[in-house]
Amino acid sequence: MLGQTISHYRIVTKLGGGGMGVVYEAEDQRLGRRVALKFLPEELAQNPQARERFQREARAASALNHPNICTIYDIGEHQDRLYIVMECLEGTTLKYRIEGKPMPVEQLVDFGAQVADALEVAHAAGIVHRDLKPANLFLTKRGQAKILDFGLAKVTSGKAPQLEPAGGSLATAAINEAHLTSPGSALGTVAYMSPEQARGEELDARTDLFSFGAVLYEMATGRQPFTGNTSAIIFDAILNKPPTASVRINPDLPPHLEAVIDKCLEKDRTLRYQTASDLRADLQRLKRDTQSSKVAVVSGSVPLAPQESKPSPRRWPMLTAVLAAVAIVAVLVVGYFAGWFTTRRPYTQAELKPQQLTANSSEDPVAVTSISPDGKYLLFSDLEGLHLRLMATGETQSLPIPAEFCFR
Repeated sequence: MLGQTISHYRIVTKLGGGGMGVVYEAEDQRLGRRVALKFLPEELAQNPQARERFQREARAASALNHPNICTIYDIGEHQDRLYIVMECLEGTTLKYRIEGKPMPVEQLVDFGAQVADALEVAHAAGIVHRDLKPANLFLTKRGQAKILDFGLAKVTSGKAPQLEPAGGSLATAAINEAHLTSPGSALGTVAYMSPEQARGEELDARTDLFSFGAVLYEMATGRQPFTGNTSAIIFDAILNKPPTASVRINPDLPPHLEAVIDKCLEKDRTLRYQTASDLRADLQRLKRDTQSSKVAVVSGSVPLAPQESKPSPRRWPMLTAVLAAVAIVAVLVVGYFAGWFTTRRPYTQAELKPQQLTANSSEDPVAVTSISPDGKYLLFSDLEGLHLRLMATGETQSLPIPAEFCFR
């Protein structure tokens, strides 16, 4: 079909193919934009059930207008083959983004919050997807999430018909998934089914939250939560066995993210997240906390500029204690001598007479001396302590320095 023009769409290249469609990139010659054309496979062209499903998803497109849901523009038929015209996305499906490796937490929670927001809109319109899996979730080159393939969607109210941006662009046309139900069935992909889906019970929006929890688990660990060689083994795991704790597989996961995943994967739907908005709020809160922690780590890791003669951090407590002790001693000395001299009789000028100060012998050297501004007192220190001498009389008062403050 390459090079053909169907209606006003000129087919440029094939993007891929799957069980329910073959997708081509095309040029909209009226509007001059790139689009994706999804054709019903030839072997299903005359299958009434497949045709009805294909038309149903196209008719429902207008019910879900959301930036995280692939947009459908048109529906048509060419040589008895139905086709859907949808936006052409650049990027890859989540299936190929994971490739057995966990995604960074920041990207995971951002992608998850976007999908949860889209699910909230779909559920509010009465539409349950019923086939959420990595192959039906698309990640654009700009980091935008897109839900694809509403082909198995169920309408739970009369608000709107169902939608399937199925295979919208490079995505849905990927590969026939293992354990995929036959075209037109209303089950989904076994590995991502909810317990109530596996039991064939009536479904509501909470089934999508379980399936999306399985997707989040795979994004966080690189592994599916429920595995087995046969569908029966997988069903048994979904119904009866808890998955391996995600933090055991990826120890770097934040505990809150593990709690979010575990709540999605509750087998009892009354204990599961009840709405997509609650799930989105928890993921957005985790995104905020993750970003805040990252900023705190970056700002806290900026090294200080080197400074010369800067004391080692380990010496600060001891140095502070010594300086405080010296200051206390100085205050006590001043207070003591001030009190002593205020009790003494003041001397008049007439009583002053020349007086020899003191000898500075080598046996008892004077270390520091200082004369008061009025010339009445001499303060000096030696090995014995601090001394304050009244110049007029030679009378001296001494205060020994405690041994712990003598630095030798």
